[in-house]
Amino acid sequence: MCGIVGYIGNKQAYPILIKGLQRLEYRGYDSAGIALIHGDKLSVYKAKGKVSDLVQFAEQKDIEGTIGIAHTRWATHGEPNQVNAHPHYSQSEELALIHNGIIENYAVLKEGLTKHGYTFSSQTDTEVLVQLIEYIKKSNEVNLTTAVQLALNQVVGAYAIAVIEKGHPDVIVAARKGSPLVVGIGDDEFFLASDATPIVEFTDQVVYVGDEEVVTLQRGKQLKIKTIGNVEKTPEIKKLEMTLSQLEKGGYPHFMIKEIFEQPKTLADSMRGRVNVDENNITLAGFIDNKEKFLNAKRIIITACGTSWHSALIGKYAIEEFARIPVEVEYSSEFRYRKPVIHEDDIVIAISQSGETADTLAAVELAKSKGAFIFGICNVVGSSIPRNTHSGCYTHAGPEIGVASTKAFTAQVTVLTMLAMMIGKEKGTLSQEDYLKIVYELARIPEKIGVILKQDSTIAEFAKTFTYAQNFIYLGRGYNFPVALEGALKLKEISYIHAEGYPAAEMKHGPIALISQEMPVVVIATSAGMYEKVVSNIQEIKARKGRIISIVTDGDEVVSNLSDHIISIPDTEECLVPLLAAIPLQLLAYHIAVVKGCDVDQPRNLAKSVTVE
Repeated sequence: MCGIVGYIGNKQAYPILIKGLQRLEYRGYDSAGIALIHGDKLSVYKAKGKVSDLVQFAEQKDIEGTIGIAHTRWATHGEPNQVNAHPHYSQSEELALIHNGIIENYAVLKEGLTKHGYTFSSQTDTEVLVQLIEYIKKSNEVNLTTAVQLALNQVVGAYAIAVIEKGHPDVIVAARKGSPLVVGIGDDEFFLASDATPIVEFTDQVVYVGDEEVVTLQRGKQLKIKTIGNVEKTPEIKKLEMTLSQLEKGGYPHFMIKEIFEQPKTLADSMRGRVNVDENNITLAGFIDNKEKFLNAKRIIITACGTSWHSALIGKYAIEEFARIPVEVEYSSEFRYRKPVIHEDDIVIAISQSGETADTLAAVELAKSKGAFIFGICNVVGSSIPRNTHSGCYTHAGPEIGVASTKAFTAQVTVLTMLAMMIGKEKGTLSQEDYLKIVYELARIPEKIGVILKQDSTIAEFAKTFTYAQNFIYLGRGYNFPVALEGALKLKEISYIHAEGYPAAEMKHGPIALISQEMPVVVIATSAGMYEKVVSNIQEIKARKGRIISIVTDGDEVVSNLSDHIISIPDTEECLVPLLAAIPLQLLAYHIAVVKGCDVDQPRNLAKSVTVE
C-alpha cells in the first residue's frame, strides 16, 4: 500500500523522485522520505504528512545526486511520524531501505539482531529488514545483491524493497514478493516504482518484477534479475500502455470527479472490440478460450474485497439469471481462512482493480491449490492477479488515482455482465431475444451516463443540505441492492459519515428503528425491478418523517411526489440499471465530502492498493 520510487542515471534524482512520489501518493500519504547518494555521502530526509511536507523539509538540504530511492507511506507497523517514516538507515548508516508490505516474523528477527548488538530507533518491521541485510552483508563479506538474497530467504511475509549503499553510487538493489514492483528502462538510466505511473513520463519500456526476484540496477550495465535462490532470470521487457494525460487532473478540482466524468469513455473502452451492435454480438477472448470450463462448471465462486465485492454481487445476479449456474460471492479475507470447499470443476473469479490486493491474491493461490480454474478481472495490466490466474479479462478503465473507486466499479460490472451474457447465450439459458435487447442497451450505456452527468450541479446544490447528517441509510432491491452497498461505502470513505446499505425489504426488520427527521435515506427506486415493493418501503419511511433522496427512472411521478429530492436516470434493462444508478450516488458522496472540506482523493486512513493483510 506504500509507494516506492527509485532512480539511477545521468539526471538529478531528486526532482524525478519527488514527482514520482506525488504520482504514487494515492498508495499512502501519512509520511514520506527520500534517500540520495552524492559523492561519498548517503543522506536520508523524512517528514510526517504528505509529499508536500517532505518537499518543504528538504528545501535547505543537500539534494544533489543521480541515484536515490523515495517512499510515501501507509502505516502498518508504528504510528505515522518522522521516525517511523521510510527510508530507514541501517545501524552504521551505510545502507538505506524502503519497503512496501509486512515482515511477519520481524519480532523473531529483531530478537536475534539485538543479541548481535543491533539497536532500533523505530517501531517498524522495515528497520529490522535493513539491519538484517547489513548484518548478513558484513558477517558473510558479500555484496549488496547477495546480502539481500540471503536476508530475504529468512523473511516471512510480503515485500517490495529497494536498497542503496553508501560508497556505491552506481547500484540500486530491489526485490519483491506479494507487493508490486516495476522497472523502467530508459537511455542509460533505470526507474523503479510500485506501479508505472511515475515511469510513463520517461519511458514506455518496463519490466514487471516477479515474486521472489531480486533486481540489480547498475549504472552502465544491463538489468540483472536473480531469484532469492540465486537462479538467474532473463528480463522480459514490455511496452507500457499508458499516457501521461491519464495521470493529470485535466482541469478538474479532484481526480475523483474527473474519474466520475470519465465513465462514458471508460465503459466504451471496456466494451471496445467486445460489444458489436451491428453483429448483435459480444466477444470476450478469455471466455472463448475457456468456453468448455464455463459451460461445464457446477459452481462459480467470486472472490473480492471492498468495491470489487459489490461488483461481484451484481455479477452473481447476472450469472445466475442468464447462465443458471449457482454463484457464491466471498470476501477474499474470509475465503482464504475459512477452509472453503473447492472442487476441480469450480470456477473462481478473482476481482481486483489493482491486481495486487493481498487477500484476493491469497484466495487465488488457495483455489489454484485445490485444482479450480481461476479467472481474473483486473484493471492494471501486468499486475500480480493476471499473472497468477489461468485466464481473465482486463477492464480497461485506465489509471484510477482517486482512492475511492468509481470508474473501476462500473467497468467491473460491465465485464461481469458481458461474461454472464456469453455464458448464458452458449448454454441456451438466455433467450436470443433477451440477449439482443441487452446487447443493444449495453452499447447505449455510455451515452446514458453522459445524460446523468448533466445533473451534477443540481446534485451539488442539494448535497449541501446533508452535510449535517451523522448517518445515512441506502436502500435497493434486486440488482440495486449491491448498488446501495456501494453508495454507502462511497459516502463513508470520503465524507466520514456513517452509512449502511440494506435490501429495501429488510428495513422493517430492524433498521426502521433509526428513521427520523435527522436520518437521510437514499432509495434506488427505478421502474425496472420491484418498483411497487420499493414504493411501499418509501411510504413507510415517509410515515416516520425520514428525509428521502430517490434515484428514479425518467418520467417517474409516484416516487418523485414522495421524495424530498430526486435524481432521474434513463430507462434501461434491469440488469444494466446498476451502471446508471451508481453515477448519482458517486456524485452525491463527492459533493457532500467537498462541502465538508474533506480530502476526497486521499481520505484519511485509506490507500488505493491494499497489498497487506
